[in-house]
Amino acid sequence: MLKIVLFVLGGIVALFLLYVAVIAVAALCVDPKKLYTKDSAFYRFLLYSATWLCMQLLHIRVTVSGAEKLPDGRFLLVANHRSNFDPIVTWHVLPHRDLAFISKPENFHIPLFGRIVRRCCFMPIDRENARAAVSTINAAAELLKTDAVSVAVYPEGTRSKTGVLLPFHDGVFKIAQKAKVPIVVAVTEGTDRIAKTNFFCRKTVKLEILETLAVEDIAACRSHVIGDRVRQTMLQALPQNDVEEKVSHAVSRSV
Repeated sequence: MLKIVLFVLGGIVALFLLYVAVIAVAALCVDPKKLYTKDSAFYRFLLYSATWLCMQLLHIRVTVSGAEKLPDGRFLLVANHRSNFDPIVTWHVLPHRDLAFISKPENFHIPLFGRIVRRCCFMPIDRENARAAVSTINAAAELLKTDAVSVAVYPEGTRSKTGVLLPFHDGVFKIAQKAKVPIVVAVTEGTDRIAKTNFFCRKTVKLEILETLAVEDIAACRSHVIGDRVRQTMLQALPQNDVEEKVSHAVSRSV
């Protein structure tokens, strides 16, 4: 009996090592400086399978609501940003939407992972370089126009460590306007607690699709107007944020 158990365990370890080797070799085949314009089913499989393993090992369970509000075609997804787990959770529960995230350049330097996501059409954005940021926005719009992927971005530009919505970079909404696709507004809750919770404890995360802004509703709007509407929608879904933001605003005015 012991021999059988050891044989099975050995087989599992061997398969896992083979899987890691495949990921490593596949990652080396990706050009770390190229912006890819066609999604890869093979690299998507590697990304999603690795994500599934991560979710199981960390005991993360995600509840999704409002999925019926998602459009049939491509879209721009915008959400609040509280943790590095936000995008991982999102592409895990929406695997058939082929989401490509716009992210900070540092994430693309993560060993193996950075190259895998790049091959899935993820794009770095340098917010300190206006010209480079515009180039990324145009590239994202082109991906949507060619039906390569749906695009996801966090308007705050960085994680909010307090949970309060940070100021938006409204230029990202131009992606949807240029590509003539709807904007899907979502919020995530609980991702900021994953790293703070005991490894063996179950972590529950919530992803809620709040609304979809139709193409005709955003076509003639200025990006800051869209940003204001999206922000208010998020604040209504995150009442604690709403209260804290009002208090912060009141304090700043009194000063």
